[in-house]
Amino acid sequence: MSDIFPGALSQVADYFKVLSEVSRLQVLCCLKTGAKNVTEIITETGLGQANVSKHLKVLAQAGIVKRTPEGVSVIYEIADPILFQLCDLVCDRLQVRLEEQTKQLEKFKL
Repeated sequence: MSDIFPGALSQVADYFKVLSEVSRLQVLCCLKTGAKNVTEIITETGLGQANVSKHLKVLAQAGIVKRTPEGVSVIYEIADPILFQLCDLVCDRLQVRLEEQTKQLEKFKL
């Protein structure tokens, strides 16, 4: 990332801020299996309607999800599936770190 100029780093930081909210990650995980409307997202995540709508708006403004009007409802879907590769990479690194910490703790067991 050293070749990215400082102004672009602000955009990178904003992108990760959008992904730093647990409820938004729940919504994204729900959409991983395919496009859904708000009611389906509410049912699958257990989040409230106002909460889901707020998070979908943030995700759409960030370009992470796209919205398609369909009759009286709106269908939401992931705009760029590479997002899940990013999440998998982070989860893999967290798992490695947890395993390393567990090994360190086991050294102190009697």
